[in-house]
Amino acid sequence: MMGLPDAIKALLFDLDGVLTGTAELHRQAWKRTFDDFLTHRDGPGFRPFTDRDYLDHVDGRPRADGVRTFLESRGIHLPEGNPDDPPGEGTINGVGNRKNELLLSIIQNEGVRPYPGSRRYLEAARDAGFKIGVVTSSANGAAVLEAADLTQFVEARVDGLTITSQGLRGKPAPDSFLAGAKALGVSPAEAAVFEDALSGVQAGRAGNFGFVVGVDRANQADALREHGADAVVEDLAELLEP
Repeated sequence: MMGLPDAIKALLFDLDGVLTGTAELHRQAWKRTFDDFLTHRDGPGFRPFTDRDYLDHVDGRPRADGVRTFLESRGIHLPEGNPDDPPGEGTINGVGNRKNELLLSIIQNEGVRPYPGSRRYLEAARDAGFKIGVVTSSANGAAVLEAADLTQFVEARVDGLTITSQGLRGKPAPDSFLAGAKALGVSPAEAAVFEDALSGVQAGRAGNFGFVVGVDRANQADALREHGADAVVEDLAELLEP
């Protein structure tokens, strides 16, 4: 009834863009951060940060990796700095901390809403006895789950804080999903990965997970398949039998 192979015992969900609509809030925060940075650096003729930039260089990656990857795509190299650099400092961490500051402000003002189809899928998964984990690159995973009233479904959480504390490689490396499977006590072959980001789908495929579901929130169904998705849906409820 869940649209998954029989061998699957556990479900590993990305958060932003899969369970909640916060991917758009991340996108807004990244755009403001990078456009402000580029305006200060290049003046009024700067080349703005685009939706394509978000999907290609930032989406699904840990915060510092996103800053580094996007800036390198523009030929810009900054020192790493320190994790507690002030927001807006001219370092990778400073730029990333400015993005997080903006994101928290947007979340406070706009709130967090789960996708109705995703909540239905979580309810069905819990009722069917699946183990459920969340694997997100965001350091705000716990706060977002709580604000969306989804904490009750989650048995294990791997987030940006876990990635940093355990020295895991960020997506598209499979490390965070592998940590999620380990936390739930299952092998990768017994777990399904649910991702909207190309880097996340790549991570699921690289980790040899039993099934990878691409969630198409950005009109990139073909790209999700090309990066390794076994199935692509626009809403998780599509996987439920009528």
